[in-house]
Amino acid sequence: MKIGVIMGGISTEREVSLSSGKEIMDNIDRSKYEVKQVIIDKKDDIIEKTKDIDFALLALHGKYGEDGNVQAILESLDIPYSGCDMLSSAISMNKDISKAVLKSRDIRTAPWIIYGVGDEVLEKDIKSLGYPVVSKPNSGGSSVATYICSNFEEVKDAVKDGLNYDNEVMVEKFIGGDEVTVPILDGEVLPTLIIKPQMGGFFDYESKYQAGGATEEIIVFEENLQSEIDKLALDTYNALKCSVYSRVDLIIKDKVPYVLEINTLPGMTKTSLFPKSASHVGISFSGLIDRIIEVSLRERSAE
Repeated sequence: MKIGVIMGGISTEREVSLSSGKEIMDNIDRSKYEVKQVIIDKKDDIIEKTKDIDFALLALHGKYGEDGNVQAILESLDIPYSGCDMLSSAISMNKDISKAVLKSRDIRTAPWIIYGVGDEVLEKDIKSLGYPVVSKPNSGGSSVATYICSNFEEVKDAVKDGLNYDNEVMVEKFIGGDEVTVPILDGEVLPTLIIKPQMGGFFDYESKYQAGGATEEIIVFEENLQSEIDKLALDTYNALKCSVYSRVDLIIKDKVPYVLEINTLPGMTKTSLFPKSASHVGISFSGLIDRIIEVSLRERSAE
């Protein structure tokens, strides 16, 4: 089987994607697969550069990678691909829509407001959320243009900057507490990781991708809280129609978990969270790649 490792892309997360792709290329079992590096530099590359592959192993992040567009093109080309399908990718990438789905299922998430280009940011609306608040692009990732704001002027500046990266910006109530992440592989909840940023006050871009930017450790909470965390993560995965693998980010405040968001193509770099969690239950990096390929092929054949 000829596997194309798809990386790069045209989003603000291109460099992260290239790092994920390189790590996959270095760890995939070449005794099982013929492997081709596919770097996406422009949109039609996903058509032109995948003509000779049997399977697309996606290492893309952000827009035109994680938002369902690439998945739709690959489906039209009859090329099976890794991870969530077109619909769940699109829903999960849009924070406003995904949070609305979670709210409809009574899955706990912070209140929020969406602003588009030309919308007036009103102080009374922000006050209704209660300071501090978090501002971030509605369809962005890797904490690009993400700010914690403690007053109205900071909110206006953050929304303005966020609109340089997306056509909508989400402002949501800041929930202070322990940030954790729960990877899910083929419907199975993997060990929880607690994230402790060493640079700045939250898990921002530098904390995620610079060596020493954050410490991530396996954590097991007391039984009732851990059960609720696992259930909330799995309920989120199922509510958003995810498949194969995803990673759910949560905040734990006063022993109450809140869902932040879900990542349908989690990072696969040396510092990434999903491989760290998988290794704790005896799944090597190479073994994780195998599982993702195997489960994805099963999912695509069933669609």
